[in-house]
Amino acid sequence: MENEKEFLRSHNIKPSIQRIMVLRFLRMNPFHPTAEEVYQGLIHEIPTLSRTTIYNTLNFFAEKGLVKVLNLGHNETRYDLNTDEHVHFKCIKCGRIYDLYLSCNLPQKGDVVDGHIITEREVFLKGICRICKGKKGGDDEVQV
Repeated sequence: MENEKEFLRSHNIKPSIQRIMVLRFLRMNPFHPTAEEVYQGLIHEIPTLSRTTIYNTLNFFAEKGLVKVLNLGHNETRYDLNTDEHVHFKCIKCGRIYDLYLSCNLPQKGDVVDGHIITEREVFLKGICRICKGKKGGDDEVQV
């Protein structure tokens, strides 16, 4: 718990038990959880926890630059503790999200493209993950 406290303090965040537990959950579950998954993962440890507290904590972490908010469409919002620049890949079979480190020839933050200033980059890919591809019928049913 001390590790999480110091990490939060180093980001100018006052460590509360809820913030510490949310951070710990994100560290131990790097699968890009939804707020509901964070809530379900912690409700047994903190019976008084509310969904509102989870949403507020995750949004506060995002404001402070501690997590990335991934809006994956269809009202699917996930949270990523890894704030390094990387690409996300979502498996269309199992729904897992993977971090991929690829070099993309896309404009960088601060670049100007057609008069537009780039403030952030987000690349999101979909397909079949290596686990599902290895299963029987893994890529037979997908139209490319």
